Amino acid sequence: RCQRWVENCRRADLEDKTPDQLNKHYRLCAKHFETSMICRSSPYRTVLRDNAVPTIFDLTSHLNNPHSRHRKRIKELSEDEIRTLKQQKIDEAFEREQATQELNESNEQNAVSEEGGEEQEEEAVPLTLEERENKDYLKSLFEILILMGKQNIPLDGHSVDELPEGIFTSDNFQALLEYRINAGDEVLRKRFEMTAVNLEYCSKTQQKQMLEICESCVREETLREVRDSHFFSIVTDEVVDIAGEEHLPVLVRFVDDSHNLREEFIGFLPYEADPEILAVKFHTTITEKWGLNMEYCRGQAYIVSSGFASKMKVVATRLLEKYPQAVYTLCSSCALNVWLAKSVPVVGVSIALGTIEEVCCLFNQSPQLLVELDNTISVLFQNNEEKGNELKEICRSQWTGRHDTFEVLVDLMQALVLCLDAVSSDSSIRWNNFVAGRAFVLSSALTDFDFIVTVVILKNVLSFTRAFGKNLQGQTSDVFFAASSLTAVLHSLNEVMENIEVYHEFWFEEATNLATKLDVQIKLPGKFRRAQQGNLDSEVTSENYYKEILSVPTVEHIIQELKDIFSEQHLKALKCLSLVPSVMGQLKFNTSEEHHADMYKNDLPNPDTLSAELHCWRIKWKHRGKDIELPATIYEALHLPDIKFFPNVYALLKVLCILPVMKVENEKYEIGRKRLKAYLKNTLTEQRSSNLALLNINFDIKHDLDLMVDTYIKLYP
Repeated sequence: RCQRWVENCRRADLEDKTPDQLNKHYRLCAKHFETSMICRSSPYRTVLRDNAVPTIFDLTSHLNNPHSRHRKRIKELSEDEIRTLKQQKIDEAFEREQATQELNESNEQNAVSEEGGEEQEEEAVPLTLEERENKDYLKSLFEILILMGKQNIPLDGHSVDELPEGIFTSDNFQALLEYRINAGDEVLRKRFEMTAVNLEYCSKTQQKQMLEICESCVREETLREVRDSHFFSIVTDEVVDIAGEEHLPVLVRFVDDSHNLREEFIGFLPYEADPEILAVKFHTTITEKWGLNMEYCRGQAYIVSSGFASKMKVVATRLLEKYPQAVYTLCSSCALNVWLAKSVPVVGVSIALGTIEEVCCLFNQSPQLLVELDNTISVLFQNNEEKGNELKEICRSQWTGRHDTFEVLVDLMQALVLCLDAVSSDSSIRWNNFVAGRAFVLSSALTDFDFIVTVVILKNVLSFTRAFGKNLQGQTSDVFFAASSLTAVLHSLNEVMENIEVYHEFWFEEATNLATKLDVQIKLPGKFRRAQQGNLDSEVTSENYYKEILSVPTVEHIIQELKDIFSEQHLKALKCLSLVPSVMGQLKFNTSEEHHADMYKNDLPNPDTLSAELHCWRIKWKHRGKDIELPATIYEALHLPDIKFFPNVYALLKVLCILPVMKVENEKYEIGRKRLKAYLKNTLTEQRSSNLALLNINFDIKHDLDLMVDTYIKLYP
């Protein structure tokens, strides 16, 4: 098609260019295409039809223009080429005539006669000089906003508090506008040359309107790819603070045209305290505002901070009621044990998790503190250097997200307390007041018996799910076999629940031994003692108190949470991973995916031939050549050159791939989450903007300035 475009344009100088070069570096104006070649089904985009070829050219006007006479060389066409072009034009004219006839027939069927109705103009009215100047002006404004978004420049400049009374200074947006005028932008200069210097060139309201359009146009580029791939999953990250308001970051998972699993950030959703209202707004935003069809949603996962888990579970339940195939799963980027701990509805657990995060954050912010901790670990583990070196290595990572976080913390507890005590009591000027103050506060928190017993009990309860959770984040075969081991995990936890008296006794003894090592008094929490001051009959022991308030509810909750997150549907989906050839090989090719694949029957192109196709798929790999390795992941299977010969297998692998529990094999397609974390880390809370954030995180997505301008003019005429 590129070759036909070049021939029709009579551009001999472009004939040696490849289609890829032409597509990347050359553009053709829309006026060279017949109107029938242009599809205008979307309010946002003007798209050419697949068979569109340019046919409208004025090849004589340059002769009358002396300045352009030598600009292009017109290729001399042979008689055969002229004959071919004429035949093409005849064929295209015939197609246009047929299309017009069909359109007229459909219009006659749908026509409703209205008196005084105006006839639609067949051709677009040419723009007036004023309209063209206005468009150019708006385009300049949009260019500045996109630059600010990509470079993470906040709209506001100096706050009013920073300036003496009566002094006017531009905000960042206006400053860039002025800079652009000074650099020679004639469109902006004409617009503002008579404006007073202490007036805003573009109001805050207009900036907000334009930013919303930038955001929706950039988001639409990603959503278009999602719609093209049909199936997707929704993932939310931890609630974040944006300019004083809580928001949920929303990401979408899908398989693109190149068979790559991608996880892209598509926007923030204002958080609601009422879970039912949140569920309604969540659904409305995704379906109505963002235009995704939830019938194609095949998975949902929510990474939550402590205290938010129960609310997000309500959202998941409401979506499942409407869309049973939107399976509620764990997210591959969050360790199961961390996720379970954050969901435990015990206040003490939430406080302990917050303290752990603060300790990790303090040490990661200061290289000197890490050196101090290394020295403390060396002294404590001088008889076991291997263990000491392992702990030093762990301390330099984000260890609060590990499967064995609580084991690591118990091992590090003494070193952390001694190091923080040394920092807070150091009389020299090595540490500033902030670091010394934080060290004192955190040391006090770590040496509270309530914290110690909470961490020890979490360590022991979650030891039953640690190997299971690690396998879920492992290779595809590990995930498949993990699904089969869930019954054993639940059996172990139920056995703990039945004998909780015995287990808790051991756990509490471990906590008291650690407290003794740290010289911490074993006592009931202060808030409980204060509440019981008037009750003389109360003889609650510390051991019984923590059993009822911590051990029992934690074990009960984890059992229930595992049952909810690994529903029958979720387990069925994971059993379908036996489609991956390496898993098939480990099972000696004796697999029965068709029983589990029944839940995805409506997603298959040819469900009637599934059984026969799966048989061919097994035979293909069972009788492969000796030098051919079995693909070990869905990613490898999707990139097989002959995968399209197995349409049902291909469709099943694509749906399984987008389940949030499956890890993104190629890291470069998981950049949405990484960029989100980077944006939040690098931007002050009060300077964050949900609109600018999307532009910053998706800075490499192409944007159409003309589309943005046209949308703005339509919405705000």
